[in-house]
Amino acid sequence: MGFTTLSLKGRALRLLSQREHSRAELLRKLAPHAEAGDDLHALLDDLQARDFISEARVVESVLNRRAGRLGATRIRQELQSKGLGADAVQQAMAQLQDSELERAREVWRRKFGEPAADPQARAKQMRFLLARGFSGDVVRRAVRSDVEPPGEQDQTR
Repeated sequence: MGFTTLSLKGRALRLLSQREHSRAELLRKLAPHAEAGDDLHALLDDLQARDFISEARVVESVLNRRAGRLGATRIRQELQSKGLGADAVQQAMAQLQDSELERAREVWRRKFGEPAADPQARAKQMRFLLARGFSGDVVRRAVRSDVEPPGEQDQTR
């Protein structure tokens, strides 16, 4: 192992100490620092074999950090941008599905806290939740929940 490889490994370990990174993220971040003779793929293989790189931990980390503020669509985009496999992304989406409406309601409550006074304010609230990655159906139900008692909005369809 030459000095450059140690430096590359040091960079990788420093990045991993800050937060979980996927293999694709590390490859993208370390590639500019790799010099001739460095085997970046071998380094990443070694880190993965030693469980320093874990797709499952990356997914868990993203869900823990983002699920309280973002909808499934935005979280899916973030996971895909990290180069995670389709299976891992799909499993994460399945985990989020059950709590999507409640999470949207909580984001709405923290931001607005009270029902919209007019259609323009209601549209603004809906745009806010849509921009956070919640689906149109969930957004309509979350914003409508301020008018209907809990439990009744699910039966209005």
